[in-house]
Amino acid sequence: MLDQVLELFNIQPDLDLNVMQDGQTPTQVAARVLQQLEPHLSRARPDWILVQGDTTTVMATALAAHHLQIKIGHIEAGLRTHDKRNPFPEEMNRVVADALSDLHFAPTQRARENLLREGISDTTIRVTGNTVIDALHWIAQQPLPPSLPVPLSPLLLRSPSPRLLLVTAHRRENFGQPLRNICAALREIATTRPDVRIVYPVHLNPNVQQPVNELLRDLPNVTLLPPVDYLTLAHLLKHCYLVLTDSGGLQEEAPSLGKPVLVLRETTERPEAIEAGTAKIVGTDRAVIVRETYRLLDDAEAYAAMARAVNPFGDGHAAERIVDALSASFH
Repeated sequence: MLDQVLELFNIQPDLDLNVMQDGQTPTQVAARVLQQLEPHLSRARPDWILVQGDTTTVMATALAAHHLQIKIGHIEAGLRTHDKRNPFPEEMNRVVADALSDLHFAPTQRARENLLREGISDTTIRVTGNTVIDALHWIAQQPLPPSLPVPLSPLLLRSPSPRLLLVTAHRRENFGQPLRNICAALREIATTRPDVRIVYPVHLNPNVQQPVNELLRDLPNVTLLPPVDYLTLAHLLKHCYLVLTDSGGLQEEAPSLGKPVLVLRETTERPEAIEAGTAKIVGTDRAVIVRETYRLLDDAEAYAAMARAVNPFGDGHAAERIVDALSASFH
């Protein structure tokens, strides 16, 4: 998945640690990053290390840089649910990364306030917006990829398209019964609303593949796909009617294209989206997911209120603000 994004943005990494393996635990990921990254950092001695997001690789990279006394800038700093087990392990990954960082690039004022409450100095915080919005604005202007997955071609190329629901659900805390509940809700929606098309790029983790395929594969208006590249995802966002997701990034990206988001989680580190009205938490209760999806399918006024709400996560110029802050640090 990362290779697809690097190719899309024409980025060729000088170093690829290649740490990802099937079935590994967060502890194993962190150990491999720490062990493999340290000798490279020791040789290169960069002035700054930039880490983005809240993955275990972010936390481990920040720790490796800290051990070598290399300055750290955290992009997407200050996001919090204030529940260390939800999302897991991301919540504590970002807390640790922020504690170790020398510059904190917060996407919103709320994120800045979270950092201040944790004792982070205001002099190290820059409210920049989120770079994911910068990327989406650029990607959304690119043409469709020539090699679309076969099931998507009629959906993205014909007009008008059926009402398309884009679904992603893959978070660790949803493994097991929560994901089965999500799939049961999708099954009910698909069987009762044949005019709706559900498109679900399915994560390769067996904990996701098994329940999704068991409960959804036989439905004619459900399209299950392997993970799609970012360009295809951007076009799915442009064409879809509604997004149902447990992803953090999509809570920011979809509103930039005027698409309401139903959040398939019990909490979110992006409360700004809830407050702005671009997203609504529905959790993993089958009945709630079905009810709120029907509401947006049937109530034009409720749909318009979410679709027209202003995205609080940036204006597409976050990267420029980050570069300016880093440049200023050298003077």
